[in-house]
Amino acid sequence: MVSTKRRAVITGCGAVTSLGVSAQALWDGMVAGRSGIRQITGFDVSVYPSRIGSEVLDFEAKQFIDKKERKSLKVMSRSIQFAVAGAKLAMDDSGVDKDKLDKTRFGVEFGAGLIASELAELGPAAHVSSNCQPGTVDMEKWGVQGLANMPPLWMLKYLPNMLACHVSILHDAQGPNNSITESDVASLLALGEAYRIIGRNMADFFLVGGADSKLNPLSFVRHTLFMPLSRRNDAPAAACRPFDRNRDGVVLGEGAGVVVLEDLEHARARGAQIYAELVGFSAAFDAKGNGSGVTRVIQGAMREAGITAEQVDHVNAHGLSSARSDVIEARGIQKAFGSHKVPVFAPKSYIGCLGAGSGITEMIASLLGMRHGTVPPTLNHDETDPECPVMVSSGSARPLEREYVVKVSFTDIGQCAAVVLRDGKTLAANS
Repeated sequence: MVSTKRRAVITGCGAVTSLGVSAQALWDGMVAGRSGIRQITGFDVSVYPSRIGSEVLDFEAKQFIDKKERKSLKVMSRSIQFAVAGAKLAMDDSGVDKDKLDKTRFGVEFGAGLIASELAELGPAAHVSSNCQPGTVDMEKWGVQGLANMPPLWMLKYLPNMLACHVSILHDAQGPNNSITESDVASLLALGEAYRIIGRNMADFFLVGGADSKLNPLSFVRHTLFMPLSRRNDAPAAACRPFDRNRDGVVLGEGAGVVVLEDLEHARARGAQIYAELVGFSAAFDAKGNGSGVTRVIQGAMREAGITAEQVDHVNAHGLSSARSDVIEARGIQKAFGSHKVPVFAPKSYIGCLGAGSGITEMIASLLGMRHGTVPPTLNHDETDPECPVMVSSGSARPLEREYVVKVSFTDIGQCAAVVLRDGKTLAANS
């Protein structure tokens, strides 16, 4: 149990999504009921059965890096660039003076996924090693000729720990640093780890986030083969339909979500505005794939927060829009709350699945909801699937009525995580 003497609060948010490059742009898009899902333009999708995604447009990474540091862009994949941008936005939003931070107690925790290589970097090496026969590789040629055609710094662009690495270097963060790679749960697990470290008095200030891009030819092929993707190519804005009876699959996307998490007294000492206090965290593995892990993490996080089901305003759901995943999650949520029908909000309906960037990016929607006193509706939810026993908040925005929010994420493999957030306005009123 984390000591009550060390409390953690969120004081800054940064987001890079298909709705825009800022947390405010994410919020504005949701309030307007605007989907960020459209036909993919970054590469030729004409041969794919699914040709839609949540693509970040008009993104320039150099805008978020000082001129003297821009040479590092050559070893940043798109996922790393998103992470760097999200971190800069979160720092700016927090209003912190970096020069006044104790750099040895300034940590970085990031969720990251499998970063797919660009075809232009792999193509020449693969071609000379294939004997001109598709699907075959001559390993001797690969060792002698193939590797010679690879960019010298190729690996540095695609290691998942490089998100946290670049962020820490750019901000001179010398405290605890880690990378979590559990797919869609990664960024929420990173948040939980930072929360525990602050609770143990091993750091005061963290940049915590996740970033990913699934919109890459190699990644898109892999997901097309192994994941049920939506084929609503003629109506992309209506394609992601969490818990809806007529959902037909997942919509892939890209982006980043980053928050500043810091010790409560540290935040108060610098006069920071507080979005929310993180009051509960739990992680589990659902070995049976029946939703029991989702139930356990929600109940565990609520138990640590010391709250009951009736005190929760809404659940910010994973809401993948997969036929199987949504049923598992809905059953897990229903069992966690029992007879109490808590509203469920599914942000993926606006921005699709951002992989390792999903958890915190989606959580930011609820953080902004707390600040504005309202929760946007879930898009594209016309009729709840009878197999999904949850009360989806849809149709129109609803006022935020209670001070606690639960955010849950999980993967098809079975990793699960949940956090409980307490409205910062209530915290300020009771201080």
